[in-house]
Amino acid sequence: MSDQLPKLGPKAQTIVDAVLQAGVYRAEKQSDVVACRSLNGRGLIGRDKKDGAAWYPTAKLCDLAGVTLPEIGQGGEGGPGAPETGADRLPVPVIGIEPSPAADLVAAIESARALLDAGDVQSALLLSTGLYERAKAGAAYAQKVKASRELIDKARRMQAEALKIESMCYVAMADAIDEAQAKGHVARQGRIKVRDADVFTLDDVGLDKRRLHEARKLRNVVREQPDFVERVIAARLEAGLDPSRRSLSHAIGTRSAPADEKGDQLYQTPIEAMRTLLALESFSATVKEPAVGKGAIMRPLEDAGYDVMIADLVDRGVATRHGELQQVGDFLLSVAGGSVGVDIVTNPPYAELANSFPAHALREHKPRKMALLLNWNFAAGFDDPNRVFVMDENPPSRVYLFTRRLPMMHRDGWDGPEASSQMNTAWFVWERNDDGSYGDGFPRIIRVDWKAYENAAPLVPGAGGNVAPMTFRPEPDEFARETPRKTLEERCGEERARALVWMLEHDTFDAVTLRRGIGVRPSVADALIAELSSDGLIDPRDGAEWALSDTGKLALEATAGALLVMEVTQ
Repeated sequence: MSDQLPKLGPKAQTIVDAVLQAGVYRAEKQSDVVACRSLNGRGLIGRDKKDGAAWYPTAKLCDLAGVTLPEIGQGGEGGPGAPETGADRLPVPVIGIEPSPAADLVAAIESARALLDAGDVQSALLLSTGLYERAKAGAAYAQKVKASRELIDKARRMQAEALKIESMCYVAMADAIDEAQAKGHVARQGRIKVRDADVFTLDDVGLDKRRLHEARKLRNVVREQPDFVERVIAARLEAGLDPSRRSLSHAIGTRSAPADEKGDQLYQTPIEAMRTLLALESFSATVKEPAVGKGAIMRPLEDAGYDVMIADLVDRGVATRHGELQQVGDFLLSVAGGSVGVDIVTNPPYAELANSFPAHALREHKPRKMALLLNWNFAAGFDDPNRVFVMDENPPSRVYLFTRRLPMMHRDGWDGPEASSQMNTAWFVWERNDDGSYGDGFPRIIRVDWKAYENAAPLVPGAGGNVAPMTFRPEPDEFARETPRKTLEERCGEERARALVWMLEHDTFDAVTLRRGIGVRPSVADALIAELSSDGLIDPRDGAEWALSDTGKLALEATAGALLVMEVTQ
């Protein structure tokens, strides 16, 4: 390194070394960003205009360091943006434009591999990270300018080699940090008042909690499958795709957790799933939840006015709002007894139980209606007898497919970062026919977006039926309905007498208690209150509450007297 370089602090010196070796430095942490801005103010590095995390050396830094990097493209269209700096601008080196950059990149990759082999993991990680970014930028630029396939493939192979080294560095660092933590050599978060020579922080090694978690996940996969990184990258290259960090992370994320990690498969159901279901389907007033877990389905059901019978394989001490404790037992060994025909709503275990759980529910419990939250792939499959039984012989009536993936259902006890879901899910709804069978041919597939139901009111318990999103017959002006919809006036006329009798038994009420008490929709309850108020049969009370008026009581007494006279004379 040239003596002409100004004196720099440890952090700044690390960044300068990295940016000179690899041609680019990525500032992922806030402390890195602060240091990069300071170096930018001194005219030593510049930031990419399109990628705020990428920093490049300036001509001034190269002159001071005695390093020559080739000028290409002048930050041209499609390539990396020119650095933001008042100093002389040095365009980003892109491999393949001239022979020397590619040769330099190959040599740098070998240097990073040698550092890793020698045990200098931190230096190898710093170098391989920069090389990965440089090769990726080169491949992107080559594609943009429609370079030859050979040149693009060469850039991607270099990107792949840098990614392999970077990945192995993270694996080694995960092992080293775990070992150091076991010995008490890793400091907890917070300011260290007295620094022990043997104690270090994650910042000291250039990792934050998120990256450490990702490194451990990768390390765990590599322990099980030593060739995992090689296979994933080789598959991407063979398919003509970019061997990116994201593809590697996705391959890790889509692996099923081993059985010892899954345990009893408690995955909490997102509230978004329940809001959607309850807005579209009404169930019997009492519902079974045989895989209650910690109550993620039970609570929304209770909030909507349902009574819930709960059970689970594991005793978690969950109780309903009425104080009834969960039953404990294996659902596959359960006997319906006197609860045959009661509706079921649950998020059943997946994996090996995905087929047997719904099949046992239909065979033994024979629910009038059953809603199961399942992987969309459940609609496929032909070699399992239970799957054939529930999808072909007794198919669901409706399947609500979530067009927007639900928030991730993490395993109970998960302490890693929240992730987006990798799974497409759907509510499968079975409805029993009069002859005891289920379905009537092909299930109706209904695409729903849970965002549209975040503030939707649930349907009334006990009413049954569904209000699936509107569909059309081939004739453009005809709705696909099996029965004609009654007008609001007709509904009020049908429910008026029953509502008055119910009101006689309650001192005060509001629209919600009326709706739940007589089992009508919110619009009908609101219309009944408006109509009865207009007729002087109910009077307003404090807030939004109402009470039967004296006129209303007299009307009810007169009606009861007339009925009594009719009964005597008949």
